[in-house]
Amino acid sequence: MNWNNWIRQTHRWLSIAFTLAVLANFVAMGLGTPPAWVVYSPLLPLFLLLSTGLYMFVLPYAANWRGGRRAGAQG
Repeated sequence: MNWNNWIRQTHRWLSIAFTLAVLANFVAMGLGTPPAWVVYSPLLPLFLLLSTGLYMFVLPYAANWRGGRRAGAQG
């Protein structure tokens, strides 16, 4: 598995973890005042999602800057 595929797979799994953390946060708030660790638990996956998402966003621009060809470009 190359580097780009690993980043994409990590981004997918982080999105699942983030969604579950947000859902747990809403459930905990519905039951009363949640502890601080529940409230702040979505932040770690969110920041990791930000970094992997920005990496994937910049990839096509970096390929063009290095003189590479876009994946969807035709002759």
